[in-house]
Amino acid sequence: MFDQFLSKAGELLANHESFAIAVVVRYQPPISGKPGNKAIIFPDGKIWGWIGGGCAQPVVVKEALKALATGQPRLIRISPSSPPEQGIVDYTMTCHSGGALDIYIEPVLPKPHILILGRSPVAEALAKLGKAINYAVSVAAPEADRQHFPDCDLVHTDLESSQIKITPQTFVVVSTQGQHDEEALEKALRSDASYVAFVASRAKVAKILDYLKERGLTSARLGQLRAPAGLDIHAASPEEIAVSILAEIIQENRSAKQTQNSKVELPIAKHEQAKDPICGMLVDVSKAKHKSEFRGNAFYFCCAGCKQKFDKQPEQYAV
Repeated sequence: MFDQFLSKAGELLANHESFAIAVVVRYQPPISGKPGNKAIIFPDGKIWGWIGGGCAQPVVVKEALKALATGQPRLIRISPSSPPEQGIVDYTMTCHSGGALDIYIEPVLPKPHILILGRSPVAEALAKLGKAINYAVSVAAPEADRQHFPDCDLVHTDLESSQIKITPQTFVVVSTQGQHDEEALEKALRSDASYVAFVASRAKVAKILDYLKERGLTSARLGQLRAPAGLDIHAASPEEIAVSILAEIIQENRSAKQTQNSKVELPIAKHEQAKDPICGMLVDVSKAKHKSEFRGNAFYFCCAGCKQKFDKQPEQYAV
């Protein structure tokens, strides 16, 4: 099982996908989870692996999604009763079996990815600096080669290569220096990238923007273009310009993470949960097998036993 776990995690890393790892680090019987049990939690809340039964899984998913949103690991404890302890997020064990679990959750996030379109001196300098701070760096340009971009993760010799993966988390920098400027910039702006920068003078930017308007790009999208690229630090040399661009990318990346932190509850809202009125366990509404109706309201249960107890005296628990 451990080999399968490593293979699955390696596959996700190779595909630059986000996920969280949950590992049981302590237990108090009787409970099904044991130290060393581990699982992968995906951004959609699905679980691959094993970290305990139905009482533990909803809590682990909830905290794993928070970890993915903040980028911070966390240690959670699920127990019938325990005194608060600094650094541990406590949850009450609601299953009839009792027992306790301590589970460590670690988010695994892909490296920030810089995609450079072009092979200019600025492109070469930016590629070196990006790798120096441990970002993933790809280059795409006709005649691009390993001699000029020796440390890049990927080097493409075609701007239209189907291998170029651009997501909202990709930082695209167009540094074509007069070679395929329009084609490269149009490709970048038609992608899902939230950050697109263009290395060029203001006069050149204005001319190309007119061209792109004629090509059908909206004013809203063109307004998102960072041009000239980089922070205004009065950079002159290719290396200084590359520093200003990388500084802007770092600033943008950090700002995006802070925004995610402030909206940490949003991913969880995708998974509607209801509290079992008998044992208090959180139940995934979309997957609930046991449900009752009382006075026009729906109630969801973790097991048949809880549903049976509710159905005998619903007025006692429907509060």
